[in-house]
Amino acid sequence: MADTTARTAMEVVDWRRRVFALYAAVRLADDPEEAHELWRIDRDDLMAHHPATPLLPADRLLFEGLPIAPYDPDWRFELPIVPAEPGGFEFATGTDGVVPFERVGKVEVPDVGALDVWRLTTYGGGLFIPVRDALAGRPGGTYGGGRYLVDTIKGADLGSDAAVGTIVLDFNFAYNPSCAYDPAWACPLAQPGNVLQVPVPVGERYNS
Repeated sequence: MADTTARTAMEVVDWRRRVFALYAAVRLADDPEEAHELWRIDRDDLMAHHPATPLLPADRLLFEGLPIAPYDPDWRFELPIVPAEPGGFEFATGTDGVVPFERVGKVEVPDVGALDVWRLTTYGGGLFIPVRDALAGRPGGTYGGGRYLVDTIKGADLGSDAAVGTIVLDFNFAYNPSCAYDPAWACPLAQPGNVLQVPVPVGERYNS
């Protein structure tokens, strides 16, 4: 029988496999609103029942579903990644050491603001776009550290077109990192270039 460390690692692998499959189904869906409902249902199921859930045991007992706002098509965009000043940051984790990120561009969201696009520069690569909006940290608002829009190395990928350099950003799919639910997790959060001055009332909210 596998020991506890191996079993935990396999549970995390299964969690990520299911997340990748979920986002693949989301990208194939013809209707973004139906895709969002699928995402909400599957995310609730993962959080409630999967052994790798970030919900603490006491919170799992009382869990009735994530506080996700109804879908609003006005918050879905397909945008070009445009040049940005070179930059980077390093994030220290408890399990993966120091993880470096490189700024590879930015997206300019109409009537919302600009968001930096980051690339993981270590093994596996991947794009990462967090966001912290004006509701962050407020009662009934969004998580104070920000949410994730895109994290391709973890499967959170709504689609892109490499030929023309565009990426799908749908704020309805903004979700809380694991550290919002379990402080034992270490999560890279929104950098200054990923902070918006406007409220983003869609996506996963946060009940502290």
